[in-house]
Amino acid sequence: MEIKLEDLKVLFSEEQIQTRIKELAGEMNEFYKGEEVYAICVLKGAVMFAVDLVKHLDMPLKMEFIRLSSYAGGTKTTGKVNAVDISLPDLNGKNVLVIEDIVDTGLTAKFLIDFIQCNFKTKSTKFCSLLDKKITRKVDVEPDYYGFDIDDKFVVGYGLDYEGYYRNLKYIGYAE
Repeated sequence: MEIKLEDLKVLFSEEQIQTRIKELAGEMNEFYKGEEVYAICVLKGAVMFAVDLVKHLDMPLKMEFIRLSSYAGGTKTTGKVNAVDISLPDLNGKNVLVIEDIVDTGLTAKFLIDFIQCNFKTKSTKFCSLLDKKITRKVDVEPDYYGFDIDDKFVVGYGLDYEGYYRNLKYIGYAE
C-alpha cells in the first residue's frame, strides 16, 4: 500500500492531541509530585510527542534519546526489535519515564522495559505511549499512560511516518 497525502483522513486533530497531552502531563505531575525524572524518548517517532509532553511536566527532568526500530519500511513490522542506539546514563534509583509513539505488537515496548529492568534498579519505570493499538498486541504489555486507543489502522503524522515521510504533519491521519 502506498500512502499519499491527499488520501489521508484525520484520525486525531492537532487540538485533540494537544488537549490529551495536557491531561497526561497532569496525571504524571500528580504521580511524580516534583521528583526528578529521566524522560527517555524513543526516536524517531516519539520526538514530537515527547517534546510537547515534557513542556507540561512540572518537575526536574532530564531527557535521553534512544533509537529502536521494528519497521523495515512500508506499513508492516518486521517482528524483530533492532536496537539502533540504546546508550543510557546510570538510571539506578531514578524515576524513568519511557515515551513512545505507538504500542502495537508490544514487542518494542517489552524489549525496552526488559532492557531497563535487566540493566538498572530504577526507583520507578513508567511507560507512556501516544497511541495504543491493543488489537495487534502479540505480547502482554500495557502502557502506564497513553493518549488514544486506535483500531487496526496504519497511522502517520505527528512523528509517525510512512517510509520517512509525514512525520511533520500536525495531526495523526490514516489512509483506507
